[in-house]
Amino acid sequence: MASTMTSSYRRVRDHFEPQDISPEEQRRLRGQLEQIDYAAFISNRELIGRTLGQVDMAAFQRLAVAAASARGAWVAEALRLTGAGQAVTAEQAQRLGQMRSVFEELSEAYEGMRRMVERGYLTPPSSPG
Repeated sequence: MASTMTSSYRRVRDHFEPQDISPEEQRRLRGQLEQIDYAAFISNRELIGRTLGQVDMAAFQRLAVAAASARGAWVAEALRLTGAGQAVTAEQAQRLGQMRSVFEELSEAYEGMRRMVERGYLTPPSSPG
């Protein structure tokens, strides 16, 4: 079973791969699967393009800055909480977890948008200047 590592989690590919069929049947099945994949590609390209519209470099930068800011706030809070050498309370740990979650969600959104460009669902933003 193949897997793909994204920035924070592993996706497992569990596509059925028949072994006991004739070469002709394998070719026919591969052709059908290519049609299925193409239908998914077209659907993603149309729906994502309609949902997000034209994405420019500024949008990528805003999302990257938001993720970086959330990461910095999360780590700064952890340093503040541990700076006095006191035990971190359950409430403080919960707040810290919420801050990490914000960072992770923004990071995943950035990576998701980047993958959309890689896969051709979004038109690549033009380079400035």
